[in-house]
Amino acid sequence: MRLLHTSDWHVGRTFHGRDLLAEQEAVLGGLADLVSDEKVDVVLVSGDLFDRAVPNAEAIAVCTRVLERIRAAGAQVVVTPGNHDSAARLGLFGGFAAAGGLHLRTRVAELHEPVLFSDAHGPVAVYGIPFLEPETARHALGVEGRGHEAVLTEAMRRVREDLAAREHTRSVVLAHAFVTGGEPSESERTIAVGGVQDVPAGVFAGVDYVALGHLHGQQTLADGLRYSGSPMAYSFSESQQVKSVWLVEVDGSGLAGVERRMLPVPRRLSTLTGGLEELLADPDHTPVEDHFVSAVLTDPVRPLDALRHLQTRFPHAVHVEWRPEGGRVGELRFAERIRGRSDEEIGCCFLEDVRGEPPNERELLLLREAIAAAAREEAS
Repeated sequence: MRLLHTSDWHVGRTFHGRDLLAEQEAVLGGLADLVSDEKVDVVLVSGDLFDRAVPNAEAIAVCTRVLERIRAAGAQVVVTPGNHDSAARLGLFGGFAAAGGLHLRTRVAELHEPVLFSDAHGPVAVYGIPFLEPETARHALGVEGRGHEAVLTEAMRRVREDLAAREHTRSVVLAHAFVTGGEPSESERTIAVGGVQDVPAGVFAGVDYVALGHLHGQQTLADGLRYSGSPMAYSFSESQQVKSVWLVEVDGSGLAGVERRMLPVPRRLSTLTGGLEELLADPDHTPVEDHFVSAVLTDPVRPLDALRHLQTRFPHAVHVEWRPEGGRVGELRFAERIRGRSDEEIGCCFLEDVRGEPPNERELLLLREAIAAAAREEAS
């Protein structure tokens, strides 16, 4: 049997304010091509199908078209909710969806009940563990301990107990968690509760393959314990990651092999550093003109309307940060910065601090008018 391990689709997510639905549909549509080319039997989505608990209509439409393409290509689909999803909403009409090959495993009370598939060697049990919010899940599971380790330990105990009662059954588990040893990026939402989010890898012992979700970089913690990563980069910290999925094969004895399959990249990410005029003129930056661009500006004075200027050359520039060469003046506490200064001096110092130069005559006039208007309002 061949399974395609994916996770963290985050359909509906934006990138620094830019809509990504077209790019997401292009990338996720590539999964259907993999299903057809590689003769995949089951596609796994280990959490965060959507980016928010209440996705908008456009995001739902994109997700629906992608899932329909995967089913039309010949694979069934198993989905578990992640920390971004609403388990209750995602699982709506789950019983009806299963009849069409879409298996939504969203209920904590049913996490030990697998979706059963079969091949020439017999049954394969796929257990979908929905994201377990510790304080809620520990009551549902009757767990006294707190944190993700406690609830996932009980979840896996139930999985192993069910598996032990099934003869000659190979096993796959979907889970959305931060497993010790994993490397995070900037685009994951923390799942720490009380400072405890790590789950030891040993919690997942006893099954043939664990399809992990939550971390956006593809990672191998053990041969049968892997993160597929997100299908697209959702922060500039992921610009060097190669986005791909795992093609998992199980044979009569269990896990037979895992191979990487690349995903299309609709638009690459680049970070540029330099003065604004330099970035706009340097021919070396021509290859990244169509990338999503984050610019670190080193001008001694913060350029005005820098993002708009950058977009004249880099139309997909989405982020600007100002870091003047030589650094900025050391930070002082607020009370120290304003001690003994007039309102006008405080306003002037603020402008100089945030952009590297004091106000000009026109700005100083506006500042004085604003201070006078505020004083009149206070007096009345």
